[in-house]
Amino acid sequence: MANFKANRTEEDILREMTAILRELKDPRIDPMLTVVRAELSRDLSDCKIFVSSLSGKDAAKESCKGLDSAAGYIRRELLHRLKIRRSPVLHFVADDSIAHSAEIDRMLHQIQPAVEDIPEDDSTEKE
Repeated sequence: MANFKANRTEEDILREMTAILRELKDPRIDPMLTVVRAELSRDLSDCKIFVSSLSGKDAAKESCKGLDSAAGYIRRELLHRLKIRRSPVLHFVADDSIAHSAEIDRMLHQIQPAVEDIPEDDSTEKE
């Protein structure tokens, strides 16, 4: 059976984490950092938060260090914003999914011919 409360709480944590990241003033946290997903344990006690940066995986790893040092503040903010009884222990994981998707997009644009290069066929138009 699916745990609907955990799924709903994951979405809430994802939304609030994005807002909290914009408020943090730590210089180690990359300004182009994005929260990719949150995985909450079944008992709602642990939460893995996957973050990715446009600057690369190294910047995301450095940002995770800054987020780890601010974990207490982030937990308190989540507790107040979500109005939950207990705030989960947060674990920040660097992810390179944004860079990976940009690489796939670049490869697809190399494969696909440009729209201007495709000749228009006037014989299909009938007046």
